[in-house]
Amino acid sequence: MITCNAYPAELKVFLNHVYEYKKGVRNMVLYTTNKKYEEFAVSRLNSQNIDYCIQPIGCNKINLFFGRRECIEVIQSMTSRPLNELTPEEDFILGAMLGYDICGQCLRYCKRKAK
Repeated sequence: MITCNAYPAELKVFLNHVYEYKKGVRNMVLYTTNKKYEEFAVSRLNSQNIDYCIQPIGCNKINLFFGRRECIEVIQSMTSRPLNELTPEEDFILGAMLGYDICGQCLRYCKRKAK
């Protein structure tokens, strides 16, 4: 169990993401972390009624998506495979949903599409 004043830096990042989501800065967040923090993160999200989905990455890491229900529903339909296997279109949609720079996403899309 992690005590209140002893949050490691990785969890401070998570807590900041939750804060930004609750303040309306983001509609959805992708938080990649060590699996050992999964229980803490899920407990916090459940206690604040925040929707989420988890995508395992290998043995000891996870992608934790959380945010608005409609965003999480889209993510659940796209994350049946690793993120690096998304189509250029799915990758574009994911980046846009996460609030990444749209012009940067357009450049990324064009590069991926040209391959």
